[in-house]
Amino acid sequence: MKQEIGKRIKNIREKMNMTKEDFAKAIGISGQYLGIVERGGSCLSVEKLKALCDLTNVSADYILFGKDKDLINTTKKNLSEFSDTQIETGCKTLKELALFIKSIE
Repeated sequence: MKQEIGKRIKNIREKMNMTKEDFAKAIGISGQYLGIVERGGSCLSVEKLKALCDLTNVSADYILFGKDKDLINTTKKNLSEFSDTQIETGCKTLKELALFIKSIE
């Protein structure tokens, strides 16, 4: 679990184009400790997790459990723009594509 959390934190930092040192300083830890966290060797305290969430505008649910509520809401919004027929056709196409990919593996 620590490794998964560390990977999510690293991905967030990289998407923000921040160095370990700058990112660590912004949440109040050392760059060395951030490296340990990103590798899954340790965890952030609750206070540092809050600082991370405030800095990145990413939920603790996503950082800790990988649950991206924004993704769900965005997907719902995007799908609401399509008719039921379009969604059914898209799902059938994805299923056929998945079966094709599976057959060539």
